[in-house]
Amino acid sequence: MPQAPAASLPETPATYRQVASAACFGTFLEWYDFLTFAALASHLAQIFFPQTDPVAALLASLATFGVGMVVRPLGAALFGSLGDRIGRRTVFMITIALMGGATFLVGLLPTYAQAGLLAPALLVLLRLAQGLAVGGEIGGAAVYLTEHAPADKRGAYTSVLQLMGPLGMMASTAQVVLLQGWLSPEAFAAWGWRVPFLISLVLLVVSIRSRMNLHESPVFQQLRAQRAVSRTPLRECFRDRRTLGRMGLLFFCISSGGSLLFFSSQVYTGIFLKTVVGLDATRAGLLVLLSTLALFPLTIGAGWLSDRIGRRRVLLAGLALGVVGLLPVFMGLEHFGNPARQQPEMVLLLLLVPVLALACVTGPQTAVLAELFPARTRYSAVALPHNLAAGWIGGLSPFMVTLLSNWSGHPLAGLWYPVAILSVGLLVGLRFLPETRDTVLND
Repeated sequence: MPQAPAASLPETPATYRQVASAACFGTFLEWYDFLTFAALASHLAQIFFPQTDPVAALLASLATFGVGMVVRPLGAALFGSLGDRIGRRTVFMITIALMGGATFLVGLLPTYAQAGLLAPALLVLLRLAQGLAVGGEIGGAAVYLTEHAPADKRGAYTSVLQLMGPLGMMASTAQVVLLQGWLSPEAFAAWGWRVPFLISLVLLVVSIRSRMNLHESPVFQQLRAQRAVSRTPLRECFRDRRTLGRMGLLFFCISSGGSLLFFSSQVYTGIFLKTVVGLDATRAGLLVLLSTLALFPLTIGAGWLSDRIGRRRVLLAGLALGVVGLLPVFMGLEHFGNPARQQPEMVLLLLLVPVLALACVTGPQTAVLAELFPARTRYSAVALPHNLAAGWIGGLSPFMVTLLSNWSGHPLAGLWYPVAILSVGLLVGLRFLPETRDTVLND
């Protein structure tokens, strides 16, 4: 006979705020650490790789960044399985320590001039550790936070987790810009580039302290008390046809759609405005920043709306807006962003369209990730397809968009890549995506 569930700490508003703060700060740190490397890619190319061929050095630096994306699914498989076997909280402590420690050590590495090929070898090794850590954190944080949230407010309460990616990107980029403004080029090349990596140690200490005060998710406590914890969660996921089908749905529809819309609205817009439209870097950066700030209330609003009208409607609306809106938006940016026309208001309005699409997908996403799967294999079932989509679909999108645009000779041609995959996601969602708002997470 299964035992009665063990008593868990009461899920009061104060308890949830503590859980949300620790989970969100940790996820912010993961993204800050992970994206600081991207913000410094061109500088790291000069520091860690031989300069006989600067283009090859830059490509090597970008490839080192890509290594972190490639191993994310491995981290998801490893830590997702551990999260279902030994608990969500324990895995959170491991992943945040691994990420923060690896990032701090990057700031202590010798340069190529000091250590030769050992320097890039150590950099790749630490980047692999970062990728494994972020694979375990992203997805798992969604499970942990959703399992604590009030059932009737899951969408709104968990939507804030999706803002940690943009916030981490803004923080890492802003820090690099400020350092470059304060320091001479020589000082930044000599030691200034190390500062963002070394600061992560302070953030890591704060994050670990906050997570040490957390208790295990009430859902996992109940599984443990009933002796219903899975011994081989990943194997169970692949053997259960319903779970496996929903993992495919998560990959093709929700996670791929969210990662592509994130790239389109937060990354490629700035590149497009500077390289194709011809706006100066400062104005382009300001316009993209303003649209990113709008993402914060829109995401929380979309999560709140999903509590009222259902997750499915909001998610599909975001995918549909991405399908029909991306190409017209970038055509409009090319027209109204032309420096000769000077219509920044129209540019900003256009930038808000993919931001709104992104908010509609990511606002309910955190809750849906957990609601799609049974409790005993939930961490594994969420983490693996979510990180596969982010690494393989979202991670490849800069390369694919650039490749298609260069191959065709038209700057808009590459956008057919995200539009095509978003279309597939929309069709899959229309056919298979269930409504999960009233899911009982203990099942």
